[in-house]
Amino acid sequence: MLTLPNLLTLSRILAVPILVFLLWQPGWAGYAVTFALYCLVGITDYFDGYVARARGTVSRLGQFLDPIADKIMVAAVILMLVSTRDSSPPVIHGVHIIPALVILLREIMVSGLREYLAGLRVSVPVSQLAKWKTTIQIVALGALILAGALTQWPWIHQIGLGCLWLAAGLTLITGWDYLRVGLKHMD
Repeated sequence: MLTLPNLLTLSRILAVPILVFLLWQPGWAGYAVTFALYCLVGITDYFDGYVARARGTVSRLGQFLDPIADKIMVAAVILMLVSTRDSSPPVIHGVHIIPALVILLREIMVSGLREYLAGLRVSVPVSQLAKWKTTIQIVALGALILAGALTQWPWIHQIGLGCLWLAAGLTLITGWDYLRVGLKHMD
């Protein structure tokens, strides 16, 4: 059960409270430390699946925990960047709250849909586009965290916001793909 890939996934979940704590009142040094931890956590997202497939140790626990770890991390970081109190305005503000909200709502919808379909014994595999969506989300949030540490380079913040909008667009597409599959199994 506690294989290396599962331990990597669990480490991502355990890192979320630390990320939240660091983003609570970060300042530039807090953002820098948060960015380093966030990158480490993001790398484990890639390696847990890679190691599990390479070693043939893909487990049900890992298949269950991996998407949950992603959703917990993304949701926590988005919420903290929307509510960041040390910068005026927050890192994500104004119209840019829309893609953040789209991402959060899609994650809730897909989680509920997967739970419903699991009760019907219908599996919905993760699409390649959904993997790209997750990657772009991780890059967007990482850039937004880094922008807090490197305020002298506002273009980093703009790249983060641009990637956030791109991730939200992919979120709508992949969310619709999952919903289409789910609707086929509803009365």
